[in-house]
Amino acid sequence: MDEVTSLLSLALIALASATLLPGGSEAALAGLWYQGHTPWLLWAAATLGNTLGSLINVAMGRGARRLRTKRWFPVSRRALARGTLWYRRFGAWSLLISWAPIIGDPLTVLAGVFRLAWWKSVVLIVIAKGARYALLLLAADQWLSGWCG
Repeated sequence: MDEVTSLLSLALIALASATLLPGGSEAALAGLWYQGHTPWLLWAAATLGNTLGSLINVAMGRGARRLRTKRWFPVSRRALARGTLWYRRFGAWSLLISWAPIIGDPLTVLAGVFRLAWWKSVVLIVIAKGARYALLLLAADQWLSGWCG
């Protein structure tokens, strides 16, 4: 697979991983790193894809705000109240843990529900996602280089 196709594939996997869909961007990143692709391009593709996926969640949250009173709304009032308390306590800064499995995706949806400014969402999500992928690549370089050579 050529580098452009690999990077686009990684970006799409990372995008899907950041939405409420399951995904494995870490495994794809490690596999492409192992194949010898350029690390900073891997970082950029994964960060971009994962950030765009999170921004889809933010957009869904913005739309969900209007629907939360409907009977069929998929989030219970209790869960929404818990999320509201969390978000009011930590606010926009909670997006710095948007990289975390399980809790990261709902945090980006809450940012949309509470109408966080787009620019703040983008900046905080890029910092979180970029740091995550940078650490993953650093770990691969430090600990896997000896085994994969």
